[in-house]
Amino acid sequence: MFFRDVIGQEEVKQRLIQEVNEGRIPHAQLICGPEGVGKIPLAIAYARYISCSNRSETDACGVCPSCVKFNKLVHPDVHFVFPIVNKAKSPKVSVCADFLPQWREQLLSSPYFNLNHWLNNIGAENKQAQIFANESDEILKKLSLKSSEGGFKITIVWLPEKLHPVCANKLLKLLEEPPERTIFLLVSEMPDMILPTIQSRTQRMNVRKIDEASIDRVLQTKYSIQPADSLSIAHLANGNFIKALETIHLNEENQLFFDLFVSLMRLSYQRKIREMKMWSEQVAGMGRERQKNFLEYCQRMIRENFIFNLHQRDLIYMTISEQNFATRFAPFVNERNVMGIMDELSEAQIHIEQNVNAKMVFFDFSLKMIVLLKQ
Repeated sequence: MFFRDVIGQEEVKQRLIQEVNEGRIPHAQLICGPEGVGKIPLAIAYARYISCSNRSETDACGVCPSCVKFNKLVHPDVHFVFPIVNKAKSPKVSVCADFLPQWREQLLSSPYFNLNHWLNNIGAENKQAQIFANESDEILKKLSLKSSEGGFKITIVWLPEKLHPVCANKLLKLLEEPPERTIFLLVSEMPDMILPTIQSRTQRMNVRKIDEASIDRVLQTKYSIQPADSLSIAHLANGNFIKALETIHLNEENQLFFDLFVSLMRLSYQRKIREMKMWSEQVAGMGRERQKNFLEYCQRMIRENFIFNLHQRDLIYMTISEQNFATRFAPFVNERNVMGIMDELSEAQIHIEQNVNAKMVFFDFSLKMIVLLKQ
């Protein structure tokens, strides 16, 4: 991953390159922004540029010993920390090193991905991912070693909001008293969930949504999408390249979520209690992370359907099938019930995170939708 491989984000790239060339690299940076804007590709490109022994003014050389190692993400001075689950039937608590082959494969094959893609890749099923407490010992062990190439030792933490409190506190100690020539890159989608003391010891960099023109250009050049289609997909993506990829590949999960959402709204409107109970049992079998993603999808659909009533096409970010459904469903989402529906979805999300029985959560929500849709 080079800076040239990162889609858009020219302003952020220039800032990172300037930091290296002027010799003022912060020991800890918090790279934060919404999903799909290229935070992890930026962090890896930045780490490569720092480590490169023959870098130009705009990018790493790609041929020096350091860059050759980066091509396969096997640089001995670059360490990755990311959310994982315990391996099935394993007597000990898993650490990130146990999942390094899958992690490298994920980054090399598709660097624009989200937590759900990663969990599917490692077969997490119903388990909720986190960065376990004992990972802090692994970080300390790696950083205590001497740099193999005499440069910086770089630790990239993906989704530090998933840190176990014990691990977070040990990381804080490292940030307060960092080993010599050590850099921490924290890549976050929800920085407000990180310990305030960790936030205060990092230099924050906000990564904005990718501009439509950059997404449009990549879709045409790399994915051979026709200009008319690429423009539409780039607009629907709303700065999220993961969403653009899902639109191209007709992502199975998005289709499942759409079908489940449509089914629930129809059943609730028709007051088919028996079928609603069967619906809630189907959703309850999906696994916690998937359930949370589905609830986020429902929130987006309610928001989009409310905006659909305003007849402002440039404000709508729905696929064609979603828009077709909205022509009939949107009138049922109005100023009298939209806040109530969103509140119920938020409450359901909190209950799922707290491991409340999923069948009860989703059946309760579906029953409440009967009343809300009639308002």
